[in-house]
This record gives sequence, C-alpha cells and structure tokens, in this order.
Amino acid sequence: MREVSGGRDTVRQRRLYGRRRGRALRSGQRALVDALLPRLRFSLPDNDRLDPRRIFAVLCREVWLEIGFGAGEHLIAQAAARPEIGMIGCEVFEPGIARLLAEIEQRGLQNIRLFTDDARLLAAALAPRSLNRAFILFPDPWPKERHKKRRIVSAEMLDDLGAAMIDAAELRIATDDPDYAQWIAERLEAHPDFETLPTAERPADWPPTRYEQKAVAAGRVVRLFRARRRPWARG
Repeated sequence: MREVSGGRDTVRQRRLYGRRRGRALRSGQRALVDALLPRLRFSLPDNDRLDPRRIFAVLCREVWLEIGFGAGEHLIAQAAARPEIGMIGCEVFEPGIARLLAEIEQRGLQNIRLFTDDARLLAAALAPRSLNRAFILFPDPWPKERHKKRRIVSAEMLDDLGAAMIDAAELRIATDDPDYAQWIAERLEAHPDFETLPTAERPADWPPTRYEQKAVAAGRVVRLFRARRRPWARG
C-alpha cells in the first residue's frame, strides 16, 4: 500500500508487535466475533484516502478515533454519551475486541466502526481534515531500549494525525510509564502541528479506563496529555 505522509510518498507496511490472541474465546464471544465483527470492521481503500464519515451507516457530525482501545471501556463510554459522533476503534487483540463487541450488542450502539490491523496504516490513509479528535490511551511502553522504535507515539504518527485532524482538534494521550511520559512530552513539544494544553484539571468527558484505575491502585503515577491541532496554513 502506498500512502502519503509528511509530504512524501511512502510504502507503508504492517508493523504489528505484541499479541493478537490470548486465551481461546468462549463460544459466545466467538459467535459475536464471527457474526458482528464483519458488520463493523472496515478496510482501507487501495488507491485513495479514506473519508471516515462514509464508513458509518448513520449520519455523524464528527469522527473520533481511539488507537488501541484495550477492553473498550473508554470507547463505549464516549460512543454511548455521543450518538451523533462516529467512533473508530483500532485494536488487534482479539479478547479486547470480543469484549467491546459484547458491549456494542448489549447497548445497541450504531456509531462504532472497527479497524483490526496496524493503526499506522489507518492513520496514514485518513483524508486530510477528516478527524475531530483522537485518543491513544496507555499504549504499550516498549521499555527496552532496542524496542522503543515500536512505540506508537512517534513523529511519524503525529505527522499522520496532524494531517488528518481539523483545526483545533484535540489529541489525548495517557501513560503510566515515566520514561514513555517523557518521550511523549518531547515529541508533542517538538511537533509543529500541535500545541500542548494544560492538564491540571481532568476534562469531565475523559472517563478513566479499568487499566488506569488499576495503575492508580498500584501506586503508579498516570500522566495525561492533551494537545490541540494548530490552525492549518491558509493558502
């Protein structure tokens, strides 16, 4: 697949790290994955950019993206609170996808679509100015020095999100790993597309995830980051 990033044509390849599968799914979970996931999952166009509004069966006022939704608590909370917002969830870990599908079915949510491949491919394929908000919550910190190149928060990812986001769109990131927090802060500060926002007070519309609650209970410090897309240059 050939995509455009940072003004250059590049060939994007899958770079999935970590696990896709854990324990075998229960029969009910497997049935959900087999029946519901094909209706919600979408693929990327071969030779064009993706207009995310077109993947939803309902009319969406805005489109938000969550990269690595884990068990899906945050994604479900946002989608349930805002039925007029189209929520795209990106995740490859099958048990987390199955848990999310169960919540979608139980609540009857119509405003969620899923991408179950490398999030970098999706970010690079989004049409310019098509995204209103993005979340990267508690990504794998890849703490070993030789693995840090695998971190999802990178200059390349910020390039692609910056290209896809509208003026003043907000990017939210969270981590409980101190080294990753420093890494994130440095890259947000250095990136020309984003300006950092204060996080002294947690926004009311940012519900904690189960992972975050466990991290706090274990005594780890959670760092929240907010950044706003700078105005696009006017031609």
